[in-house]
Amino acid sequence: MDFTKFTEQIPKIKNLPLPGRAAHYKMAPEMRIRELEAGTIVRKNPKKAGVMALFYPNEKYDTQVLLILRRSYEGVHSNQVAFPGGKEEKEDSSILATALRETFEEVGVKPERVEVIREMSEIYIPPSNFWVHPYVGLYKNPEPFILQQAEVEQLIEVPLMHVLDDSFLTSQSLSTSYAKNIEVPAFHLNGFTVWGATAMMLNEIRELIKQVV
Repeated sequence: MDFTKFTEQIPKIKNLPLPGRAAHYKMAPEMRIRELEAGTIVRKNPKKAGVMALFYPNEKYDTQVLLILRRSYEGVHSNQVAFPGGKEEKEDSSILATALRETFEEVGVKPERVEVIREMSEIYIPPSNFWVHPYVGLYKNPEPFILQQAEVEQLIEVPLMHVLDDSFLTSQSLSTSYAKNIEVPAFHLNGFTVWGATAMMLNEIRELIKQVV
């Protein structure tokens, strides 16, 4: 999709009701949905994180959204696909400031260069005990990304049209931090399986965008 057209249409999502849980559940394993509905997942002083779904033009001026592949480390989100973002720090003035700071640290996008469109529905991640607050932002005049080598393995620059196309939806049997060999709804984007909280957040964004483009 042409980025100029996209920037003209995307502000319309500000006035739309958020799909929230309904959109999230479409990309959640049945086991996780049952646990959430039954109230068996206990939140114990959860930490906060902010992430940014960043939309920008490529060299052909087609709209892209940025994902990252996290490096392998000893943790539940090792080597997973994610949005740029991370944990709230004491110096952050807001959770939006967290998302912007972490996006700068991880991929080199300066906060003042991001036009924030809106906050999306927060989502709880039981394995790491985080409340994650996602935002949608425009990066209209992108400069080369600068990867934080300690945390980011590589960039995953996804065409928006792939996100909107149902043929990129799939499911896969995965072993997660909380279960073995469970069927998980996912996106298959740029050769990567995008599942879990990232897929849930991406699906809510997807459903809003489809209403305005």
